[in-house]
Amino acid sequence: MKENRQAKIMEIISSQDIETQEQLQEQLQLAGFTCTQATISRDIKELRIMKELTSFGTYRYTTSTKEITSTFSTRLNNIFRECIVRYDYAMNIVVVHTMPGLASAAASAIDGMKMSFVIGTLAGDDTVFIVMRDQNAAAAFCSEIKNLLS
Repeated sequence: MKENRQAKIMEIISSQDIETQEQLQEQLQLAGFTCTQATISRDIKELRIMKELTSFGTYRYTTSTKEITSTFSTRLNNIFRECIVRYDYAMNIVVVHTMPGLASAAASAIDGMKMSFVIGTLAGDDTVFIVMRDQNAAAAFCSEIKNLLS
């Protein structure tokens, strides 16, 4: 239930400008989720949702691309340092080339991090496709890889 609710929260804030927890609660109720403001507050904290200023001078909930730095674990760092050959992104897709046979391990490590801005991964023998939530997340992810490898 919690995972479904949190997935719905991410869907709602990515498709609508939600300014308050009350608005989020209303949208969740419309989607069939009954929860308290306290539950929503905990979900916001767990999902690392923050408010950003819009071009209209209002605030809206969004996910932070800065969470990339804090969510990379030692395991992911080690895998990346050992197997990454090259990487790049186009729009919201990151392509990571690894040494032969290691793409699956790299993709598994990424999936295990449960990063909210990663939609999913697909691994071959030496290539991983990572679908990110948006282009900013893809750029920040590549920047973090660069930092890890330097």
